[in-house]
Amino acid sequence: MVNALNQQPAAQQTDTAPAGSIEQVAAKVLPTVVQVQLRDGSGSGFVLSSDGLVLTNNHVVESAARGGQIKVQLQDGRSFDARIVGRDPTSDLAVLKAEDVSDLPTAELGSSADLRIGQQVVAVGSPFDLNGTVTSGIVSSLNRPVRAGGEQGSETTVLNAIQTDAAINPGNSGGPLVNMRGQVVGINSAIYSPNSTQSQAGSVGIGFAIPVDQARRIAKELSETGKATQTVLGVSVTDAPDGGAQVGDVTAGGAAEAAGIKDGDVITKFGDRPIESSDALVAAVRSRAPGEKVQLTTRDGRTVQVTLGSQTVEPR
Repeated sequence: MVNALNQQPAAQQTDTAPAGSIEQVAAKVLPTVVQVQLRDGSGSGFVLSSDGLVLTNNHVVESAARGGQIKVQLQDGRSFDARIVGRDPTSDLAVLKAEDVSDLPTAELGSSADLRIGQQVVAVGSPFDLNGTVTSGIVSSLNRPVRAGGEQGSETTVLNAIQTDAAINPGNSGGPLVNMRGQVVGINSAIYSPNSTQSQAGSVGIGFAIPVDQARRIAKELSETGKATQTVLGVSVTDAPDGGAQVGDVTAGGAAEAAGIKDGDVITKFGDRPIESSDALVAAVRSRAPGEKVQLTTRDGRTVQVTLGSQTVEPR
């Protein structure tokens, strides 16, 4: 008779994780991920510099923007007081500084420009206070206009998001979305919740992350100056009845006016990207850096080249 209870366990696995595996990615990324703790909740973040700069979402920390206590907890259990270096509600990003720390492991930033739909990714964070949680999935879509974060979901928080089916839940906000080389490609920021009556919705396989190429520029500005520069076109827009973004007020001396865009024009393409709504245009503009040149196409067939403008973000 064979009895499993009497058999010796098989040899344990080796300490070396297979290259390119989720296990290897987790081992690389986890030490760089922190839980951001506030009096009224928590979120996630990741370490940008060995002396304690941490990137997270603005909506994670905005309740403490007027002096509330913030702590960051490392994966080894150590906890440090932190302060807000700068925050940008328009991109839903904030940079913190953990106090009295040194020699922290830092995240490796990749690029979001070459992401492909179907590519495998891993999300790391602290959903529902479960510190150091790792989930995996794929890139489900790119350039998805999504409203997220603080400021009551106003246009100021329209994201040009990476969509993923890696499980993202409340508390994951601010944590990294990484590729299979363990490089950060996005900052997890929002989940789709079909049932808005739930106080804390869970993952339904639709999560959204801010592309790291945009986040890198904003984080650098916030860490160096405490302020972020928002890319602007210099128009107000609404959804056009048949699709596209209909231009309302055109800012005098702004980028759109200089390019010949007029009140009533309907913008249907931003570079090669089709524009189906006002949010799509806002997201597309914010995905670029100030000073970039982009071709706009209007419904009447005109194409104009615009040099994108900028303005300093002043958080409320």
